[in-house]
Amino acid sequence: MIALITGANKGIGYQTAKALTEEGHTVLLGARDAGRGRRAADELGARFVQLDVTSAESVASAAKWIEEEYGVLDVLVNNAGILIGHEDSVPSATSVDTLRATYETNVFGVVAVTNAMLPLLRRSAAARIVNLSSGLASLTRLTDPDDEFWAINYAAYNSSKTALNMITVSYAKELAGTPIKVNAADPGYCATDINGHSGPREAAQGAAVAVRLALLGPAGPTGVHLGDDGVVPW
Repeated sequence: MIALITGANKGIGYQTAKALTEEGHTVLLGARDAGRGRRAADELGARFVQLDVTSAESVASAAKWIEEEYGVLDVLVNNAGILIGHEDSVPSATSVDTLRATYETNVFGVVAVTNAMLPLLRRSAAARIVNLSSGLASLTRLTDPDDEFWAINYAAYNSSKTALNMITVSYAKELAGTPIKVNAADPGYCATDINGHSGPREAAQGAAVAVRLALLGPAGPTGVHLGDDGVVPW
């Protein structure tokens, strides 16, 4: 199995790459920074591919390299994501530039990579696309005053992950009737660079749900948002 993971030189992406490598799969470790990406790939026994999800040229180059090296892709994990501007997290203090930059990576980058890799995924016997979402994407949870996430009002990040969930549903609908399954993963609140390592969960714990979705059998779901405890409400 050939698996590409974006933003995989650290955090949840790195742990996802580690787990899939340990399962015996060929992992293509995508990273924007070549130095960090190569070091991470060497540590894991993966292969590095330079991939900046916000660069059309980088995405096209990565797809061409995978085509030439393998001719097929079995798993795409859209892990790359950013959280910026959270110091001024209320909507009225969130700049349009922060919103644009967040969406460039968290939404548009996912669409760009998925579209570029889809011809290769279609050649797989049973491809899987996994989009790293968040519990903060859930409209159900963030509109419930009794929910633990109620007070976390990151306008850019939260809305980008909600948009990502709809992107997930959209691809799942397009690919219904094919062997390709498309799902969103909620890794939970993990200690990573994105939150200053403040989360109570380890990155490896967050990676577990992404790995599970990457390895789904033919009876597995598509078009859903899953966490450790099952389906996460939209």
